[in-house]
Formats: sequence, structure tokens, C-alpha cells
Amino acid sequence: MTWDVAGLTDALARGDEGAARRRLAGLRGDSGQWDDAMEQLATRAADDAVALELLVEAIDESGLARRAVARVLVDEAAVEDVAQDVLVGVATSVGSFRGEARFSTWLHALARNRAVDHLRRQRATSPLEAEDVGDAERMSSLIAGRETARQLLSRLPEHYREPVRLRDVERLPYGEIADRLDRNENTVKAHVARGRALLATMLEPFPGEGAR
Repeated sequence: MTWDVAGLTDALARGDEGAARRRLAGLRGDSGQWDDAMEQLATRAADDAVALELLVEAIDESGLARRAVARVLVDEAAVEDVAQDVLVGVATSVGSFRGEARFSTWLHALARNRAVDHLRRQRATSPLEAEDVGDAERMSSLIAGRETARQLLSRLPEHYREPVRLRDVERLPYGEIADRLDRNENTVKAHVARGRALLATMLEPFPGEGAR
């Protein structure tokens, strides 16, 4: 079966998440159409929860954020942390994407900025201020410490809700969460990162956004 971006656009317009997922999956392996699909999702994501979820998932699963961050950072743990920051950044600032450049260009610029921010924090000689932590860690702290953020957990897709709750409210290690949910640890990490990114869009404004 031949898949194209028009089919993805139609599925999103109809609000058919299942069809949109199938269409997007069918575009993998076709770099040209994949790029077009990312742009289509990005232009809709600010006002379309399904498009936003698919966009965050696609970026995470494809490794786009990690590869972009790895061009600046060497430490693998730092790359993983900053890649999670990028997912939050995409979710909270995708409304600024206007399609004037390729989405991949916009994403790489965002990733580079987050990586450079990380390097600046590392080089700082004074203790870190609260606003100097990465977006993913800031989001984790908000979920743990703000009642409104915890209440918003109910609005997350079910497969993200419980991993985020166990990680950021109960503060369980990833390994224990994986055992409880019968998922592998890497899947749990991915679901927590994506869930945090989606939750960040429900906090208006997301603390720290607008300054970058």
C-alpha cells in the first residue's frame, strides 16, 4: 500500500488517531515524505493534541533529538538528559514554528540551544539557580511540588500517565517502575520523557519558556 502525507493530513483533520499513527508509520523509510510529515505535525501541534503526541513520539523514536544534541555534547548521560529537555522544548514552543525553514532545521537549532545551555550550567562556578536546571528536571519538580500539575496527570494518555506519576510523584527509580508496569526500562524512560513533554503544554505558561 502506498502511503503519503496527504493521508496523514486527512486522518488528523478527521481526528482519527489510529489512522494517523498508521499513516505516519507507513512513511518511515522515505526521508522526503518523513520530513514533510514532521512539518505537517509541527504546524498542527500547537492546536491539535494528537498531532503533538505523534510529533513528540516521532522525534523520540527516531533519535532526532539525541543525534542533534550529540553533535555538541559527548557524555552519553548528558545527551540523554538534554534530549529529554528538547522534547519538552518542542512541546512548549512548537507554536513558534512557522514553516519558513525545514522542521529539521528548527529542531536542530532548539537542540543546539539546549545543549549549549547545559554546557554553560556545567561551567558555572556558582551554585545552580532554580531556573538554570534543564526543562525535563524542572518539569519533574513541578509535578512533584505543584498540586495543579499533579491534577493534570489525568489528562495524559494512559500509557504515559502512570510512568510519569510513579517517577515524578512517587519518585520511584526507573527499574522499579519497569517491574511494576511490566515494561522494559528504556520504554519507561521514553514514556516518562514524552509524558512530561505533553504535560508541560498544559501548564500555561511553562516556567522558563519565553526566555530562550
